[in-house]
Amino acid sequence: MIKGVPTLFHTPLPARQPAQIKEGLVFLPEALGISVQAQLVHEAREYARSLQRTPFAMQRPHTRTGQMKVYMFQLGRHWGYEYGRYASEVEGQSVPPVPKHWVTLAQGLLAKAAALDEALAAWVGHYRIEAALVNFYPEGASMGMHQDAFEHSNAPVVSLSIGDEAIFRAGNNETRTKPYEDLRLMSGDVVIFGGPSRAMFHGVPKLFPDTAPSDCGLQSGRINITFRQVEV
Repeated sequence: MIKGVPTLFHTPLPARQPAQIKEGLVFLPEALGISVQAQLVHEAREYARSLQRTPFAMQRPHTRTGQMKVYMFQLGRHWGYEYGRYASEVEGQSVPPVPKHWVTLAQGLLAKAAALDEALAAWVGHYRIEAALVNFYPEGASMGMHQDAFEHSNAPVVSLSIGDEAIFRAGNNETRTKPYEDLRLMSGDVVIFGGPSRAMFHGVPKLFPDTAPSDCGLQSGRINITFRQVEV
C-alpha cells in the first residue's frame, strides 16, 4: 500500500505529518505554502525563458539508454551527460547562480528535517548549496531508479515537489529493485535524503494528472527542484 493513501478496506490514515521514513530520509508534507509554490514556479519559468539559446537551456537530455521524458535545467553548476561531471562554466559562459532566497529556503527545510533525523543534523549550518536542478515532468512522464552519485560531497539532497501529485520511490543502496517504499507526494511536499540514505536508488514511476492545486502556478505536470552540495 502507498504510504499516506487510504484504501477502501483500510482505516483512513491520520493527517500527513513530518516523518523519518528511514534513517537519513525525511518526509515534510505541505512544507511549502501555496504562495511559495507559485513564486517558485514563476521564477523557474523565467529562468527557463532566459536560458533559451544558451548552453544551459532547458532540454530533455540524452543518456545511454535514450532520451529522458523529463525536461531539465540547472543553476549554480551544470551537469553534462556528455562529459560526465559538474561544470561552473560551459562554452565560455558561467552557469547562472542559485538564487539566494532559494538557498535560504532549502537550508531552512534541512533544519526542519534535521529535527527528525540525527543523520541530517550534522549538516545544519554547514550545508553549501552549489547546484539546483529544476525538472519539469509533463503529463505521463516518469523517471527511472537512479542514484545521485556524481557529487563529491555526501551532503543531503533537498527535493521540492510542486504541481501534480507523484509517486516518489525510495529504494535501497544496492539495487534498483525491491526493497523500496513508495511515497505519494502532493504539491508543496518536500523530501530530504542524506546520511545512510544518500546513495539510495530513487525514482518517480508515476504522476497523477489533474491533481495540481489551481493556484500553485502549474496547470498540469510537476516541477521538482533539488538542491545539492557538489564539493566536499
